[in-house]
Amino acid sequence: MLDPKYVRTHADIVKTKLQTRGVDPNEIDEYLTLDQQNRDAITKSETLKKQKNDLSRQVSQADPQSDEGKALIQKVKTLNGDIKSTEAAQEEVAERLHYLAVRFPNLPADDIPVGPDDASNVEDRKWGTIPTFDFEPKAHWELGESLGILDFERAAKVSGARFVYYKDAGAKLERAVYCFMLDLHTQKQGYHEIIPPYLVNAKTMFGTGQFPKFKEDVYTVETTGETLIPTAEVPLTNYYANEILDEDQLPTYFTAMTPCFRSEAGSAGRDTRGLIRMHQFHKVEMVKFCKPENSYDELEKLTDNAEEVLRELKLPYHVITLSTGDTGFSSAKTYDVEVWMPEQNVYREISSCSNCLDFQARRAMIRYRKADGTVEYVHTLNGSGLAVGRTVAAILENYQQADGTVKIPEPLQKYMGGMTVIK
Repeated sequence: MLDPKYVRTHADIVKTKLQTRGVDPNEIDEYLTLDQQNRDAITKSETLKKQKNDLSRQVSQADPQSDEGKALIQKVKTLNGDIKSTEAAQEEVAERLHYLAVRFPNLPADDIPVGPDDASNVEDRKWGTIPTFDFEPKAHWELGESLGILDFERAAKVSGARFVYYKDAGAKLERAVYCFMLDLHTQKQGYHEIIPPYLVNAKTMFGTGQFPKFKEDVYTVETTGETLIPTAEVPLTNYYANEILDEDQLPTYFTAMTPCFRSEAGSAGRDTRGLIRMHQFHKVEMVKFCKPENSYDELEKLTDNAEEVLRELKLPYHVITLSTGDTGFSSAKTYDVEVWMPEQNVYREISSCSNCLDFQARRAMIRYRKADGTVEYVHTLNGSGLAVGRTVAAILENYQQADGTVKIPEPLQKYMGGMTVIK
């Protein structure tokens, strides 16, 4: 959530920034009006309670049968009614105030492009050489099916569209990819490896900003109300929910490989074939907790951590800075890393690295105690390192050969028992 003090004192800035993210400025005005009404009602309630306490002391000293005693008792009753009505009005205002507050997205960083959608995104840098083929490159799903390592047809029979069976070398390749990523993150980049829960409660989903706005995008267990995680960002970020860390614990880096489950609401007709947009997929996630003054430096490091996976695998990619209209709800600034997909002749997203500032920390109540004893919200960051299925897809397409075989990138071969080619 946004800092309410900042919204009060910088209302014009908040209106301008959030308008670039699709928020009606009138909603900010309504928020400010409700915020003032809420604070006024709280003050009034506290004043009435003080008056009641003062009168109650007088009642205890007065003769309840006397005219004075009866008058005092009547005043206390009147105050009780006033307190009750004031608190009821305050609760109604607070409910609407909270409704608005939890639906405002994060304020975009000053240096990101302003625009309504992905058409306004800006390319930041490129790496690698786009491969050329002396044959017509195939799509990864064609390669996977012809090699007998991906089976979409039987998965559809068992689960429906946008599911897949990985088989034999396909299953080994998927496992090799995430083992390689986890080893890189933990052995070289300083992350602590976590295996988190895959089911979380609504409060946890609220903490990272998925709830209440994006409930339609997840799978929820009807009997318990728990949600299958859409990303490991959710349980990893909430690891420190409702805690106060010591300053020397920052920065802290977590990584985890988990299955992710997404309903893909609103994506009908998009990427209906292949591994790009699945209802269930594996992803290696990176999450950081740091001091506010370091978070943008940590974002650059986080993005480079994701890029290093692609550099090691020699997969060409570029990095783009998302515009205000394309940046995720909780993020102030996001870099998307997009890998080259030869069959489509385009770059496709494979990682999204975001600095959420204190937005998630306010929702999840994650703070730290500074050396001077004061308590402040941490800043949280998250990024994919990488989406495993999309990495498999990129390997199949970029490493395919004219005879229909696929070479295995050298860093993965030790995870596949020395296998160098999928035949």
